[in-house]
Amino acid sequence: MSKAGALNLASGLGGKIDKSDVLSAVEKYEKYHVCYGGDEEERKANYTDMVNKYYDLVTSFYEFGWGESFHFAPRFKEESLRESIKRHEHFLALQLGLKPGQKVLDVGCGIGGPLREIARFSSTTITGLNNNEYQISRGKELNRITGVDRTCDFVKGDFMKMPFPDNVFDAVYAIEATCHAPDAYGCYSEIYRVLKPGQCFAAYEWCMTDSFDPLNQEHQKIKAEIEIGDGLPDIRLTGQCIDALKKAGFEVMWSKDLAAGSPLPWYLPLDKSHFSLSSFRLTAVGRFFTKNMVKALEYVGLAPKGSQRVQDFLEKAAEGLVEGGRKEIFTPLFFFVARKPHSGSQ
Repeated sequence: MSKAGALNLASGLGGKIDKSDVLSAVEKYEKYHVCYGGDEEERKANYTDMVNKYYDLVTSFYEFGWGESFHFAPRFKEESLRESIKRHEHFLALQLGLKPGQKVLDVGCGIGGPLREIARFSSTTITGLNNNEYQISRGKELNRITGVDRTCDFVKGDFMKMPFPDNVFDAVYAIEATCHAPDAYGCYSEIYRVLKPGQCFAAYEWCMTDSFDPLNQEHQKIKAEIEIGDGLPDIRLTGQCIDALKKAGFEVMWSKDLAAGSPLPWYLPLDKSHFSLSSFRLTAVGRFFTKNMVKALEYVGLAPKGSQRVQDFLEKAAEGLVEGGRKEIFTPLFFFVARKPHSGSQ
């Protein structure tokens, strides 16, 4: 692990939060969640604050370990994590039927890894909607570096109240992002509003599967670990997403949990029993080194106090994700394509 990599991680920890306030931000974030006595309604009522704090705290960790695209993907044997992620993004672009010159919206775009890849793959103009200032500033910097800053941009805004006029985008997509919405129907309704009639919305959603038993304590523990480790107010069932799409006015063209039938499990990069040189930082050994590096950086004052706590709840999330995947009660790969009718109205 290079000295430059360590210093880049340290410089980004905490995002836009003042370095002296990181520890108190971590404590406030933790209190939203069940593990610390919080409840679902409070998380939903304060989702903007909760999700912003989450991404200020974790973005540098994500980029350090995962790269620019913060999402999972079904994976073939002999395929690297990076290759599977790119293919997953290309698949979405193909399912939407993107054409050169179209105006596309990425809802909850992170630092824009998928946005840049899809824009180059499809020759489209993509706007990334994000409510986190730190991620937007980092995304703009990466757009300049990769040379897509003339065709791709970012807009700061809440996907429950989008700052766009009606019927303006040729296509809309979301990659593991609208799971942060406190209400799926409200979010999908806004997407419906800004999408042109006859055009499509596609997404990968984080969901509990039909195998999830809300009365099973182990299942509840896994769900709670994923929620605290990933900034989620609640995790919906796959059927609830479909119902919300239809209620918002969409015609659901098709949907499928892409985790089913994947040659390699989507959670493999986080599985401690798995070792890979190509994604070393995500392995048990890599995470051990990162943990001790963050501990040392915090001790000498290069990383803000509270950085270790952030890594602790990310580790808890990784454990919940792996167990949720193994038990097939959770999927980050529920995919759907939905169409806004030409003459329909909500």
